[in-house]
Amino acid sequence: MIKSATNQSQGMLLFQLTLNQSFAIGTLKVKEIVPYTPLTVIPHSHSTVLGAATLRGQTFPVIDMAKAVGYRALVKEEVKDCYIIITDCQRKLVGFMVRGINKITECNWHEIDAPPVSLGNNVFVTGVTTVEDNLVQLLDVELLMSKIFPEDPSSLNPVLTDIEREILRPLKILLVDDSSVARRQLSQALDSISVPYFISTNGKDALSMMKHAADNHDPFQILVSDIEMPGLDGYELAFEVKNTDKLKSIYIILHTSLSSEISVSQAHQVGADEALTKFEANELIHAMLRGAERHAVIA
Repeated sequence: MIKSATNQSQGMLLFQLTLNQSFAIGTLKVKEIVPYTPLTVIPHSHSTVLGAATLRGQTFPVIDMAKAVGYRALVKEEVKDCYIIITDCQRKLVGFMVRGINKITECNWHEIDAPPVSLGNNVFVTGVTTVEDNLVQLLDVELLMSKIFPEDPSSLNPVLTDIEREILRPLKILLVDDSSVARRQLSQALDSISVPYFISTNGKDALSMMKHAADNHDPFQILVSDIEMPGLDGYELAFEVKNTDKLKSIYIILHTSLSSEISVSQAHQVGADEALTKFEANELIHAMLRGAERHAVIA
């Protein structure tokens, strides 16, 4: 019951960046939707940042989402009819101004397909689906934000002792995330300390990799997975791992861009050992070290 409940907890918010194309983000990322509000200019900000808005005492940047993903930028005459989608992810409150809001719809995340080749090099699309016979493109908000608010490179490199590094190196670690920017961050954190790992772009393939490794007596010890993924999401993946005898000893670390205590609580309900709001390299590495301690006790 837990697995199905978590799967039903997220719908899709459909909106317009152009007149003819529909886009979406998961509703768990959405804090609020408000009509256009006057903005304050932010000096020396990214070219896609329209300004800052203040709502109930909180000030946050507002981004022209169409321009950010490569479509025609908003012009002054049309912004008064636009809406701002306020998101709370990666520990940052950000507004995205869009040309129109369509609706919130239920979504079977197992039916999200990989982007077709015909979309070209639009790296901001992580998946596509159909709603009422209309193609909907699911946007990679994490990648979008990484382009506009680049991470401090030092935050991607964890600090640990030689002893701690040698504790992690023998472990078989699997990283799972559908976002290219998140995979890069995770990879860089482990590459910087010379800790080997395997990587998967979706939950279904990750589950197959873990089962195959267990069958060959070379099991994974640590799983680091995103929560929000099309297909088999992180909650479901954790549930499957903990309810499969040959996998249940794997130490599960779920991470999410959602700044939400609810997401963390649900992660523990489905069997995850830890839940982190991504991305802070030292937090991740120390969670892995706790997993190593767990395996050392079991051994």
